Amino acid sequence: MENLYLGIETSCDDTACALYSNKRGVVVHRTAAQLVHEKYGGVVPEIASRSHMRALLPLYELVMKKGGIGLKDLSGICVTNGPGLTGSLLVGLSFAKGLSYGSGVPLTGVHHLEGHILANDLEENFRTPCLALVVSGGHTQLVYVKEIGQYEFLGGTRDDAAGEAFDKIGKLLGLSYPGGPAVEKSAESGDPEAFDFPRGLKNSGECDYSFSGLKTAVRIKIESLGELSTTLVSDIAASAQEAIVDVLIRKAVIAVGRKDVHRFYLAGGVAANGRLRELAGERLGPLGIDVYWPESKYCTDNAAMIACAGMYRIESGKTDNIELNTFSRGELESWR
Repeated sequence: MENLYLGIETSCDDTACALYSNKRGVVVHRTAAQLVHEKYGGVVPEIASRSHMRALLPLYELVMKKGGIGLKDLSGICVTNGPGLTGSLLVGLSFAKGLSYGSGVPLTGVHHLEGHILANDLEENFRTPCLALVVSGGHTQLVYVKEIGQYEFLGGTRDDAAGEAFDKIGKLLGLSYPGGPAVEKSAESGDPEAFDFPRGLKNSGECDYSFSGLKTAVRIKIESLGELSTTLVSDIAASAQEAIVDVLIRKAVIAVGRKDVHRFYLAGGVAANGRLRELAGERLGPLGIDVYWPESKYCTDNAAMIACAGMYRIESGKTDNIELNTFSRGELESWR
C-alpha cells in the first residue's frame, strides 16, 4: 500500500513543500527562495518569517495540485520544528498544525539535522550503521547513525559552522551571497597553497571543529594586502576553502577510526562543495569507506528530506499533537 507524506520546511530563509511516497520516493518537491536577503549579506529573521507567511500557502496548494491529491489522502504531515529561526519555524509549524487539526492526518515534528542526514535516503542508497557529516551555514557535526532513529554525537563546532565561515569569507572578499557557492567558484582559478591558513584544532585528536580563527586569519590577510586583484581573490578563496575542507575530512578520518562503519555520508548545504566531495573520497576511500552525498538540490534546505525523515517517525508510531513547539537550538537525539 502506498502512503504519501507532506513535508514542510521553513527553518531559515527557504520555504519548501514536498510530497514523499513510501513506494516512489520524491513525488513533488518545490522551494521558494528568498532572494531579498542578498542585499543585506545575510538572513534577516523578521523578513524571513514574513516571507514564509506569504509563500507557504500557495506553495502547498501547488504541490498538492501537482501530486493530484487532497489533504485526506495523506498518511502524515511532517514539519521541521527545530533547530532554526524561531519566527520562521513557527510559520511552518502553525501551518502544519492547522492542516493536521482540521483533517485528522497524523503530525510529526522533524529535527532539521535528521532531515539533512536522510536527504541521502532520497536516492535509496542510505544504509546503517554509518557516519554522517552534517555541514551547513548553521551546523557542523559528525554523527554516528546506528540505525534510523538512533544517533550518537561524535563532535561538532565549538564556535562557527563551516558554512558560516564560507559566507563570512565570501563577504570579506566582496563576493556574492551566499558565500559558499561564490567562494567555490572563485577558488576554481585559485591556488589552494597560496596562503597557509590555520586548521582549527587539527591536532587535538578529537572530532571537534573551530573556524573562528580561520575567519580572523583571512580578514587580517586581506587587510594586509590592500586592494585585491582578481587573482588574489581567487588564491585567498582557494586557500580558505582548502583549510575548511581539509579539517572537515581530517576529523572525519578520526571518527571513522572509532566506529566500525564502511559508509560515510555528507549532508547539508556545504555537502554540495565539489572539493569537499573530492577530498572525502581521496582520504576515506583508501580506508575502505564508501562516500556518498545527496543530489545538490537536496543538500540545501528542502522539504523532501523532512517528509522522508517524518515518514520513518510516523511509521514507527512517533506522532505529535497540537502542543508540539519549536526550538531554536537542540542536539539531534535518538527517538527509536
